[in-house]
Amino acid sequence: MSVKNNQNFMERIISPSMLSADFGNLDRDTRMIDRSAAQWIHIDVMDGVFVPNISFGFPVMKPIRKASDKVLDVHLMIVDPEKYVARFAEAGADIVTFHYEATQTPREAIRLIRESGAKVGISIKPKTPVEVLHELLPEVDLVLVMSVEPGFGGQSFIEGSTDKVRELRKMIDEAGLNVTIEIDGGVSAANARELYEAGCDALVAGSAVFKAADPEAEILKILNA
Repeated sequence: MSVKNNQNFMERIISPSMLSADFGNLDRDTRMIDRSAAQWIHIDVMDGVFVPNISFGFPVMKPIRKASDKVLDVHLMIVDPEKYVARFAEAGADIVTFHYEATQTPREAIRLIRESGAKVGISIKPKTPVEVLHELLPEVDLVLVMSVEPGFGGQSFIEGSTDKVRELRKMIDEAGLNVTIEIDGGVSAANARELYEAGCDALVAGSAVFKAADPEAEILKILNA
């Protein structure tokens, strides 16, 4: 399964989170990620309702898309995501991920994302068991496991998140599915190897990248952990 440029979902992927970028120099930071070894760019969309914070919207998507042709990995932390998923795809999202907990009609959100031409992602909060996704796994391309409470960057990794990844990987493999596992929250070079070995394909890293003295070198460090 590919997103862009025949990229294999089963390789190690890093998706730096623009939530930790310098908003006053967003173009500069996006172009830095574009130069780097990172394959994806993670964009966190928050509505102040599903999570207690507000972040990017449609207008910010356009300059990020203009500054890079890498995969735009858009994570919607918003209520009623089915109302907006098509617009995010139109704004340049290659992957649109919504939260299981944010909608009463996950299959409708999946259908609308698929019809928009984007890849379909579904995310679960730290306290949500992976079992809730069992029936939906054949319908999605990606599962995003939150290893912090969604809403803010810079949080510490929640213990037990790696076990959820292992459980999810087992479910996916036993079903013979080709579904990417992504994890977001408290990811750094210190735990990247453990996460990849547990079954993650893609790691979202925000503070670890943008607060590093050399972000591009830090990306390589995480990829090669």
